[in-house]
Amino acid sequence: MNVDPKDPFGERRELGSEVRLQIAGAELVVRSSDRVLIDLAVEAFGSLPRFATEGAVPDLRLQLTLNDREKSWQNKPPPPTPGSGDGLLCGVVDSGNYAIVDPENRRAIVSVSRAMLHHPHLARYELIEFAVLTLAGRALSLVPLHGACVGLGETGCLLVGATGAGKSTLCLLALSGGLQVLSEDSVFVSPRDLSVFGMPNFLHLRPDALGLLDPGPVRDRVSDSPTIHRRSGVEKFAYDYREHCQWKSPLRPKLGATVFLSEKIAEASSALRPLEATDELITRLRSEQPYAAGLPEWSEFSRKISAVRCFELRRTESPGVAVEQLRTMLAGLSGSK
Repeated sequence: MNVDPKDPFGERRELGSEVRLQIAGAELVVRSSDRVLIDLAVEAFGSLPRFATEGAVPDLRLQLTLNDREKSWQNKPPPPTPGSGDGLLCGVVDSGNYAIVDPENRRAIVSVSRAMLHHPHLARYELIEFAVLTLAGRALSLVPLHGACVGLGETGCLLVGATGAGKSTLCLLALSGGLQVLSEDSVFVSPRDLSVFGMPNFLHLRPDALGLLDPGPVRDRVSDSPTIHRRSGVEKFAYDYREHCQWKSPLRPKLGATVFLSEKIAEASSALRPLEATDELITRLRSEQPYAAGLPEWSEFSRKISAVRCFELRRTESPGVAVEQLRTMLAGLSGSK
């Protein structure tokens, strides 16, 4: 990689491209020296619904830099290695590809090499999205949860389960069944009032999910979606469902229920089972969310979420049954407010 002796750190690099996006109720100001990186940020965060917040929310800033590093990898780049120091958080692939997050000053920088652009999904997902989601969660004092969230009206339902538990497929069926899909993978919750902030952009679906859909527009859109290869080797459709959602912004959904996805089999009439023990809810959540459970906001969050309804959703012969039971549950919670 060539280094300019007059500007070895790239401090005087022109950042001529700028775009303003919405994330977790805040405005994200993205600046870059290269339009292709701006496009990756827009691919991730463009056209998201606006979430309502209480009071003023500070802007978040992201700087994206493209460098000339042409190193290639035998197959694909290694995953980022996380690290920290003096309030900074980072994810490092190599000397040309890394993200540094500064939550206190509400800013992050991401460096991407030209070699990494041969893997645009990884550049977007593992560097740009990592930086922005980490920044939003920390800078806005939100609880970041690995899970999905579907909603009806102003009530959201957190779906929690291990990788492969069926969250993405359930979200697809919920979307085709008329429910809101607020997030498939990353859910942010305000510990103060359980307001939900999602990132409704892509559903990542195995090809066999098509067999669960009736012929029609949604199935056609999924089958026409680009495919990605996960590090596990699994191939999935990356279905961008933003343009097909009719968001009524600004959104302000609040968590009304937590649902744990189970591998157990049940009859259709008893697929959604209430869990009454508060201690069981908190213990299971802590086990499922070890990163969030270690953050300062967890204490207040766990107190608040222990007051909402909790369920276990078991598998049935017809996956559509789950969506109908979630709809009925959400309608009941919405009507009770």
